[in-house]
Order: sequence, then structure tokens, then C-alpha cells
Amino acid sequence: MHNRPIYNSDHELFRDNARRFFREELEPNIDRWEKEGRLPRDFWRKAGENGFHCCGIPEEFGGPGADFMYNMVLSEEVGYAVGGASVGFSVSSDIVAYYLLHNGTEDQKQQWLPKMVAGDAIPSIGMTEPGCGSDLKAVSTTAVRDGDEYVINGQKTFITNGQNCDFILLACTTNQDAGAKGVSLIIVESHRKGFSRGRNLEKIGQKAADTSELFFSDVRVPVTNLLGQEGGGFSVLMNELPRERITIACRAFAEAQRAYELTVDYVKERKAFGQQIYEFQNTQFKLAEIKTDLAVGWAYIDQCLVKINEGCLTPEEGAMAKLWTTETGNKIVDACLQLFGGYGYMSEYPISRLYVDSRVRRIYGGTSEIMKLVIGRTV
Repeated sequence: MHNRPIYNSDHELFRDNARRFFREELEPNIDRWEKEGRLPRDFWRKAGENGFHCCGIPEEFGGPGADFMYNMVLSEEVGYAVGGASVGFSVSSDIVAYYLLHNGTEDQKQQWLPKMVAGDAIPSIGMTEPGCGSDLKAVSTTAVRDGDEYVINGQKTFITNGQNCDFILLACTTNQDAGAKGVSLIIVESHRKGFSRGRNLEKIGQKAADTSELFFSDVRVPVTNLLGQEGGGFSVLMNELPRERITIACRAFAEAQRAYELTVDYVKERKAFGQQIYEFQNTQFKLAEIKTDLAVGWAYIDQCLVKINEGCLTPEEGAMAKLWTTETGNKIVDACLQLFGGYGYMSEYPISRLYVDSRVRRIYGGTSEIMKLVIGRTV
């Protein structure tokens, strides 16, 4: 992950600081936080104090005004950290922050972005519903105009930061007969009457991530909470999805990189039949394949990062990056766990956490099957 031409010395210094932060603040506490089912707000604030939220937000909104590559360094370091898959920073820094920056009113940006930079405001994004996963055109959560307010009814599920969030960027329909052109994005603050959080969902991995059901029962918000144009939500989501998918790709491959490095250390220490596991040809061949896959994957990611920094990454390129890195990353982590033998199946070994945490990468942000549809339409 180090010494890639797209990153300069300032990026690498930032990487070193981020890696140290997660090693000192996250990894020693992850077992306890997994039992609690969420990350404490103090951890969010401490990350804010260290400059690890919303790196690309301009100074006028409280951010450092850095380039998007700093976001990507952080995404990679979150993926590289053991337990980092539970850290919901990306929803705030890589997704919601840019929705607000590119589509929000001046008041919306001034209200939320400085708090997000500081870690004082935690956002979530409400897309997925029990009845529709990747099909955003089919959302059934409604927002009905009543004077100068919207009245919102519906339900969301699998929402990252659901228990901790201070506001939800909610995908809902303002015109049920218009399909995609009826989808709008509305900011719903968590203190609104009629909003409630369901249970913190139990998952096979990412156990310290508060992933929740959210309910909206006659929730009233002012029309000024509309993000962008009424009926324009779907196009906003489509425009920003390549950014979300490249961040998932970065985290997925960073997990695979960490799995590879843990495995190399292990096979050089562990002995079987009187020699290091590393000395067996099968081990060397497996690691050679993994090292090659990692080199190829990082090269394509870097190619995409150049494009996203220039604002020209296409939806199909974002989909290709997510598809290949998540599918390949899962194969790498699985192959690495195999080289640990029985110990790889023990929860106390970091490789086991990487194994269960990384599996969802092929599902959220658009499943691998949806990625193939997106790519297939361009053939």
C-alpha cells in the first residue's frame, strides 16, 4: 500500500498517522466494542480531533480542504486495521459529506459539515428497505408535501450508523407514480417526533458497526430539508455511487493486503513436518498468486483514483473496481485463512475477523450481480 506513485509524501505521512491512530485507539478496544455492538461517540470525536473526518471538505465549512486522495488513504487504513470494517467513517466522509457539498444549500452545509468534520455529528444514509435492496427506484418510503413541511412514512433496514446517527439522508419517494424521477433525498434529524430506531442488527461480521432498522411514522420536517431538487434524488445517488464504490474497493483490498501480511508472518513462524510452512512449495505458490493479485488490483485502483480525483470516473469503472476487488479480496482472505489451518478458524486470530468482516463487501454498495448489470449495459 506504501510507495504508490499516486500518493505524495504528505499523503504517506497522513497514512502513518492514521495507521498509528487505529492501532492505538481501535485495535485494543475492538473486542469490547464488538460486544457492545457499536463504536462510542468519543472515538468519533477523537478521530475528528486528529483530522480523520471529511478530509476533502473546504475550509469555509470547517474542513481541511485537502484533496480526495486523503479520503482514500483513510479508507485504506480503515480496511487495513483489524476491526476497521466496523468503522462507519466512510458513510460520513466519503458519501454524505459530498452529497451535502455538491447538492446542499448554504444553510445545510453550514449546519452539518463543520460538525461532521469534528466528529460531533454522525450521519447515516437511508437507502435500503426490507422490500427492495439494490433497486433504488422501488423505494416505498414516502414524503408527502403538507404546506411547508414533508410528512414522512416508511421503514429502512441495514443502515450503517443507525444507532448513533444524528441525522439520516433519506431516500424516499415524493411522487409514487414517477418511478426514478419521483425519488428525493431529505435530511431527517434523529430528534424528530415519529422517528424511531429499531434493533441493532446482529451480523456475522462487523459486529461493532451499529447496523439498524429505522422507522418513520408521520415524521414532519421542513421543506428546507430537501437536498437538491424534488425528484432529483435518483440522479444525485447515481452521480455519487462511483465514489462510494471506489471507497469500498479501497477498503476491500486493504483488508486483503492485511490478510496477506499476517499470513506471511505466520507461515514463516509456524512449523510443520520439521520445517517452516513457508518452505513448502504449495505455500510459496499460493502467496505468489496472492502477491500478484494484490499488485494488479492496486494498479487498477490507482488508475481509478486518478480519474475520481479529476472527476471523470464513470459508473461502469466504479462498478468494475468494486466487482473485481471485492470478489478477489474475498478469495485472498479465504486463501490466507486456509494457510493458518485450524488457528485461522479461532476468533482470537485477526485473520478470522478479517474473514467474516470482509464478506459483506460483495453485497453492500451494490451486489456483485448488480455490478455486472451496470457493466453489462456498457458492452
